Amino acid sequence: MYLYKGKCNISGEKIRRLRNEMELSQEALAAKLQLSGMEITQKTVSRIESGKRVVPDFELKYFAEFFHKPVEWFLEE
Repeated sequence: MYLYKGKCNISGEKIRRLRNEMELSQEALAAKLQLSGMEITQKTVSRIESGKRVVPDFELKYFAEFFHKPVEWFLEE
């Protein structure tokens, strides 16, 4: 049973856009986030970007720090 119908996050599209602007693959982004202490794989990045996975607040902090954006920026529609 799924808890959400449709997208599970509103930050995935922004994460994809920033990753593409930096010319990083999903694999490279996952590797860089792993170096900062986040447990993430390429498949997880893909699921986040496509909106198929929830992004918990503690994970969103890693994205915010990596991309030099405030956490709130990822939550704005």
